[in-house]
Amino acid sequence: MTQSTPEKPIIALGPWLETQAGSYVRAWEESCLDALTVDIFGFNAVQIGLPQINALGANRMQNKWLTDTHAPADGDAEHPSRIVLVHDFAELPFASQSLDLVVLPHVLEFAAHPHQVLREVDRVLRPEGQVIVCGFNPASLWGARQVLGRLTGTHFLPLDGEFIGLPRLKDWLKLLNMEINRGHFGCYAPPLTTDKWLNRFAFMEKAGDRWWPYFGSVYILQAVKRVSGVRLIGPVWSKHKAKAAQGVPVADKLHHL
Repeated sequence: MTQSTPEKPIIALGPWLETQAGSYVRAWEESCLDALTVDIFGFNAVQIGLPQINALGANRMQNKWLTDTHAPADGDAEHPSRIVLVHDFAELPFASQSLDLVVLPHVLEFAAHPHQVLREVDRVLRPEGQVIVCGFNPASLWGARQVLGRLTGTHFLPLDGEFIGLPRLKDWLKLLNMEINRGHFGCYAPPLTTDKWLNRFAFMEKAGDRWWPYFGSVYILQAVKRVSGVRLIGPVWSKHKAKAAQGVPVADKLHHL
């Protein structure tokens, strides 16, 4: 299924994830996503964009899809078989209230209309469905390096992305009645480009989680779609049955369960 694709493809970030610094980010994100998605149940889960990250690898839903704004180029072996839909991120090709889980790995930062993407996610999610958003944290060493790169022209991360701070993202989700469930920060090492130097600062992962958790270079936020008036329905008991049950001995009640 192919639709018009006016949305910017995340081609700048995809190749960057193949670098040593990108592999560092990808490894942390996939580990965190595995832990978050393994116990999310339902029938339909979708990863929107960035096929370089396997966001649903640990999830056990029956139907899992990966979508993107463009098909893999000829000769590109980068997960070509995993992309099942090509579409505009601002117009999701799914029925309303049809999905149990949507994962957005760095999609909002590179989307031309991030608010519209979130509105579409809200539309396609079932009540109590969940959305997981991955993003770069502008309030971090990497965020500062990105600002410096825009001024000097020596960028570290792709320049065509607009990094979204966590408070701002929370406000957007709150407007859509999305309730924050949990969040994680990671990748505390300085913006370095080689495994050698990244490994030397590996100690900052545990230190960062303990002493400066909000300054991780990457965050993952999980939210639940809340719909007012929707609640789980149990067995309906009439007053007559309730009164009758009160006069039955406990042993008899257990016998008839």
